[in-house]
Amino acid sequence: MYIVAAILAFGILVVIHEFGHFIMAKANNVKVEEFSIGMGPKIVGVKKGDTEYLIKALPIGGYVRMLGDEGKSSEPRAFNNKKPLQKLSIVAAGPIMNFILAIVLFGIVASIKGFYIPVISKLEKNQPAEIAGLKAGDKIIKVNQDKIVSWDDFVTSVYNANGKPLNIVYDRNGSQKVVNVTPVMDKTQNKYIVGVYPSILEKPTIGQSISYGFIETKTLITQTFGFFKTLFKGKASYNDFGGPITIFKVSSEVAKQGILALTSFAAFISVQLAVFNIIPFPALDGGYILLFLIESITGKKLDENKLGVINYIGFAILMTLMVLVTIKDILYPINF
Repeated sequence: MYIVAAILAFGILVVIHEFGHFIMAKANNVKVEEFSIGMGPKIVGVKKGDTEYLIKALPIGGYVRMLGDEGKSSEPRAFNNKKPLQKLSIVAAGPIMNFILAIVLFGIVASIKGFYIPVISKLEKNQPAEIAGLKAGDKIIKVNQDKIVSWDDFVTSVYNANGKPLNIVYDRNGSQKVVNVTPVMDKTQNKYIVGVYPSILEKPTIGQSISYGFIETKTLITQTFGFFKTLFKGKASYNDFGGPITIFKVSSEVAKQGILALTSFAAFISVQLAVFNIIPFPALDGGYILLFLIESITGKKLDENKLGVINYIGFAILMTLMVLVTIKDILYPINF
């Protein structure tokens, strides 16, 4: 039951991504031949105008098939005959929809259960924050000159400091004060702490919920790019990432915690999906975006045969990595 919920949730993320491509293709008068929800054998199909709308047996995603997206076509409405910025907008719409979906999902969860804010609710006795003079009700504004908008920002600042002193600017009864706090290692949690707990905004307004969705999505984007930076530098451990098996295992475990937990996790994966797709690598949306930008700047249409070869190579590399990560999931599963 829970694994089915996880598969459906992931499938919805992919469908939303493809829907972004679909609506921008229609907006740019590109002939969309197929829009499919699901993969595999066709269950039902309805043709409306130029497009056949399909529902397929496997709820693991979907796709959009446009005229001229996999080869040359002489028709004016073919994807390959559109202007570079038109093609760019169609390709970019997929990741953008995933970002928008994440904002909406985080906002929905926040509106129902509230969210943490960077205001101290209580302090642990004899821990760095209390020793430094911080009190319940203090609102954290900056840490080491970095603006703190959410509680996640503060947690990230403590983590990134890696035990080094924190210069904290906070508000107490309308007056700004400054204090230095040095985190200590909590051996039970195996992380640095300062000994504070956040307050919860229990009944946020619609505006506050949407704002939280934006902030949470922005924070995740920053953290994800930071992870890829660490990965490319060769500093990441193989335990720091997982493939499809790990995603579905974690999703099914999260689903056991309820619909709100699964919704938050879906928002998290939606951001990961979007960020991964905008990496400028062949066969990914980001690779196409880069190529169409070059085409727009130079004014020269890129050789489609060469692009096809490059993208096939990129796709082969991605599939190889997917297989390797899947093998890693099986042989060295992440414990949680």
